[in-house]
Amino acid sequence: MKPKKRSFSISGHKTSISIEEPFWLALRDIAREENLSLAALVGRIDKQRQATNLSSAIRVHILMHYRTLADGAGRAGQVRPDADIPSSGSNVP
Repeated sequence: MKPKKRSFSISGHKTSISIEEPFWLALRDIAREENLSLAALVGRIDKQRQATNLSSAIRVHILMHYRTLADGAGRAGQVRPDADIPSSGSNVP
């Protein structure tokens, strides 16, 4: 799936963001749930992001939002101690 580019003005500067259409739809849904405009939500994500590009920060924000909803306990982003996480050198099917 090809990324779709959209332009925003964030804190007085223009920027373009390229993410896939399902991410744009999810981002719109999150903005609606939080009573924010899409530009306001993107601006908030921009302010909170660490040293990563904005498109990646948006994808991670969406992932964390839905993980939090799925988890129901607000533990998104935390690895469960009992989680079976393969090491980087293992062969995962």
